[in-house]
Formats: sequence, C-alpha cells, structure tokens
Amino acid sequence: MSSYSGSDIVVLEGLEAVRKRPGMYIGGTGKPGLHHLLWEIVDNSVDETVNGYADCIEVTLHKDGASVTVTDNGRGIPVDAHPKKKIPALEVILTTLHSGGKFEGDQYVTSGGLHGVGASVVNALSKELVARVRRDGKIFEQRFARGRRTSKLLDLGKRVRGTGTSIYFAPDPRIFDSVKFDAAHICEQLEVKTYLNRGLRIIFRDEGTDQEVVFVHEGGITEYLANLIKAGDIPTVHSDVFSIFQDTLENGIRLELALQWTESTSECLRSYVNGIPTRDGGTHEQGYKDAVRTAVRAWMDTHNAIPRGLDVTPDDIREGLFGIINMFMSDPQFQGQTKDKLNNPSARSLVASAVRIALEQFLNTHPTASDAIGVRVLQSARARRASRAAARSVRSKARRNRRLTLPGKLADCSSMDPAEGELFIVEGDSAGGSAKQGRDRKTQAVLPLRGKVLNAEQATTKKLLANAELSNVVQALGCGLGKTLELDKLRYHKVILLMDADSDGHHIATLLLTFLYRYMRPLIDQGHVFVAEPPLYRLDAGKETHWALDETERHQIEQRLRRKNPRIKIDVQRFKGLGEMMPKTLKETTLDPARRRLLKITIPEKTRAETAISGLMGRDASVRYRFIMENAYLAEDLDV
Repeated sequence: MSSYSGSDIVVLEGLEAVRKRPGMYIGGTGKPGLHHLLWEIVDNSVDETVNGYADCIEVTLHKDGASVTVTDNGRGIPVDAHPKKKIPALEVILTTLHSGGKFEGDQYVTSGGLHGVGASVVNALSKELVARVRRDGKIFEQRFARGRRTSKLLDLGKRVRGTGTSIYFAPDPRIFDSVKFDAAHICEQLEVKTYLNRGLRIIFRDEGTDQEVVFVHEGGITEYLANLIKAGDIPTVHSDVFSIFQDTLENGIRLELALQWTESTSECLRSYVNGIPTRDGGTHEQGYKDAVRTAVRAWMDTHNAIPRGLDVTPDDIREGLFGIINMFMSDPQFQGQTKDKLNNPSARSLVASAVRIALEQFLNTHPTASDAIGVRVLQSARARRASRAAARSVRSKARRNRRLTLPGKLADCSSMDPAEGELFIVEGDSAGGSAKQGRDRKTQAVLPLRGKVLNAEQATTKKLLANAELSNVVQALGCGLGKTLELDKLRYHKVILLMDADSDGHHIATLLLTFLYRYMRPLIDQGHVFVAEPPLYRLDAGKETHWALDETERHQIEQRLRRKNPRIKIDVQRFKGLGEMMPKTLKETTLDPARRRLLKITIPEKTRAETAISGLMGRDASVRYRFIMENAYLAEDLDV
C-alpha cells in the first residue's frame, strides 16, 4: 500500500488553482469556456453602464482571431495603492481571487460579477493580458501573463480626457482546445446585451474582416422578443405583446418581462439576471411558470373555456409561448461561477405574484388576445391527447411483436439492460449488413434505413406515423413519442446515427435529428442521442494506419507524418460510403467503444435550436435561400 502523508497535500497558491482546474471557473476548455472569458470582461463593463457610469462599450476581435480588446467609458479601475496589499488596486483585482468592488453594494447597486473572480480568472487563463486605465487625466498600463504581473503599473505620460478601462487579452493555447473566437457568436451575444440594457451602445469590430457593427436597442426586451419570433418565421397567436417593467418589486429588485404565444410546437424562454443568461433557469423561471399557469387557468375557468373531459396541463398552456425575463437584483445567488442558474428562494414568489396579477389584467382587458390564447391552449391539449393515443397504439404493436417487429431489419442485441444497450440507426442495407457483422451482439443493435426519411418539420403526425422507416425507429426504441413519451421504457440508452461521411449522409442525419427534436425531444435532453463519426480516409504509412474524418484531418496527418520522415510513402484510400468498409474496418473505426468517435447531441441554446430547425427545415424556402447565400463561401469543397 502506498504511503499517504502531509507531504502529499498540495496547496495551490494564487491563481494556480484556476489553471489547474479551469472547468470549475469557466465550465470547460472548449468553445463555451473560451468565450466565457470574453463575457467576464464585457460583463464588468456592462455593470458600469447598468449603474450609470458608462454608456458605450467597444469590443475588438483582432486579426489573429485569438485575442480581444474590451474598452468602456466607465470610471476606470482604481490604480491607487490597496490599503492592505500595498500594491495597485488594478493589480489586486487581476491577480487575486475574490477581489473587487461588488461585495458591499456601495459602488454597484446591481451587478453580474459578484464573486470577484471573473477578471482574475481571465488573467490566469491568458498567455498575455494588458490593462489600460484612463483616470485623473492620465493613462496607466500594466501587463500580465498567466495570472502573474510582467510589469509594474506605468504612467504612460499621456494627458487624456474622460475615464474608462481597456482590457486586451489572448487566451492561453496550453489551456484551451482552440483559442480562435467565433465572430458571429460574439456579435449575437453582444446584441443581446443591448436588448437587455436599453440605451447601451456596443461597437463590435472584427479586424479579420474589417467589419464594424454598432448595436443599440431602445425597445429593450420587447424588441428582442419580436426579433426572436421574426427570425424563426413563426406566426403569432395574438398581436398584443404582454410586457412588464416594474422598478421596485422588493429590496430594489427590478423585473422586465415580455411574452407572446405563437404557433410553434414548443416553448421558448430566455431568462437573465443582471444581464447574465441563466441557461439552466432557476427560481425566477419557476415563478414565471407558476404565474402563467395560474393566470391562464383562472381566465379559462372563469369563462368556462375548457370542454368537459378535456385535461389541460401546464405544458399545454405554455406550448408555443415565447418569453424573456430580465431581473436586476443586488444580491443574486447563482449556482456556480458560470452563473447558469438562479437560486434565490424569494425570486419565485416575487416573480409569480407580479406576473400573475399583470397577466390576469392583460387577459381580462384584451379579449381578442385572450380568446386566441384560449383556443391555442385547447388545440395543444387536443393534440396531446391524440398524440398519446397514437403513441399507445405504437407501443401496443411493439409489445405484441417485441422480437418480430422488424423482421430482417432490426438486428437486436441480446442484453435486456437498456443502460448498456446501443442502437445504431444505419444508412442503407449494405452498411447495415457490415454493421451487423462487426457489432458486439451482446450490447449493440443495428437498424438499417432505406433512403431518406420524411422531413418531420413539414409532415403531419399522422403522415409520420404511417412512414415505415420512422415507424420502425419508434418501435425499436419502444418509448413512444410526443408528449406521452415514457423515457423509462427506452430500450437503448445510446441511440447512434451512423451515416456516410458525405452530403447525403449529413442530410439523412439532419432529417432524423429533426424528427427526434420534434417528437422525441427527451432523448436529446437526457443525453441519449449521438452521431457517429466514421472516417472518410484511410492512410497507410509503413506499418502504421491512420484514419481521417475529412480532408482537413487528412492533410494534418500527412503533414505530421512527413515532419517525422520527409520521404515516407503514404497510401491514401477514400471511402465512398460505409457499405465499402469491411465489417472488421467498420468495427475498428466506428463501432468499438474504445476507439470510435461519437458526437453527443445537446441543445445549449434552445432558441437558436428552435430557429435553426424551423428555419432550415420548415416550409419557407426563403430562409434556407438566405442561409445558403450568406454561407456559400464556406463550401469550397462541397461533396455533391
């Protein structure tokens, strides 16, 4: 047995803990974590605007695409000596966890940065950070790298007017999977911040494309809601938008809310606290849902709008409802540093009370809107009842023919434990044959599909259930579909889409994902859906074999091999499809859990997913046309 003593206890000093465990502070080292650094700095500038000290923020993405500068015209971070640390306050803020001016509430009434962690974490995870402060008619500068100062605070000797802070930082490639920022994503999120803070002006510059965009939205979240619905090309049920702007609920809490019912088949809610997106919801979202359920149900009961025998659920009431909540509070309690969920218990009752009273008044004073909303709710309840009946029929057939449902199609696994079961939905009988021979028969089942399945975004439920291929998928999974889907009856906990690595394969995968998103959404939400990544190329170099997913990876492998041996001979084989692969090859590259590559399907931003599905897969071809025209430059080597 190995010894375990005091000498084995490691104490991480300063910002070492951040570099050792970055996921604890920014959620991970992928794209979301990388951009989280930017939001930490931007949110500090937004806090200055929310509290009345600034009105403009400039964000510059530099030519390398891997460094950013954020500048505001706020008060400027203090540069005088900290009374305890005896070093400039700027240095304290950027090198010390839990330091800042937002703890006592004297300097900021509301704030998105509460833990005094954001700026120092950005510094810790950057290979270089340069802070410039305009105060007292001077410009001060201090430089840092990986959490440590690399220069003293310098007075640059320039006389300037005004005040403000400018932070340049370049994320550390030792930490992140990639340090390339996504300009389009940055643009979108910056615009959201101007919706949430009426009057705020944000200028975004992309030096790589010489693009400059100015965002300012005086209409606030009402304008934001209208643009969200318009972007998805979703018809609205009523023209009057319900909105609340209450400055003082309790303890200085301010609430902004806008909502509108649409013809969408799903609910869309975006919530924020002090301008920070709460992607996992929290008590303010629960209060909102309580209020909507109570107010609409009260109106329908008062007007005898619910037919006898029809059960109306909260999900029926909120189907198609688009809403935006933006709360400002002095002491929000977030779950974790990434601030994805609000935990303040009082927020639920405060929001529920304020929204319920206002929504009841709206329904009673807008008869045209309330009648349309009532009809929409009843349509949802009837559709749910019909879907439940259809799902029961599908499950009944599956139970009667459990092993014989798909003769010659489904090659089931022998294990009856869903937790270890995997269902590969494969493109074509040829590839299905190879998969059946190469699989692990104990845990892996294979269901081949013939041709392209129906587009679930355009077909009716009745037509979908009559489609043989999609019906086979539903029967194989065994959990039903729609609002009556029972996740505990899912027969395989991994549902893996296995298609050719070409445009047709991608299209079939997209059609299946659309079906799963619309009719079996809990499978995605609970992490059961994956897309397999079969290789497109095989590279043989001497006794070594390498597999490449695409052209880019092929070139990377070739370059790496030639750096080791410039004279090496590389034989390259391109697979036209999975049907060309021998069962052994398919097992080695795509089926074997130890060596395969799978992409888990997740929905990090519900509204963007809804907009993408309805826009790109819906009936309106103009949305797809605009998307193709705007992104045609990316298709340099389109596989058709």
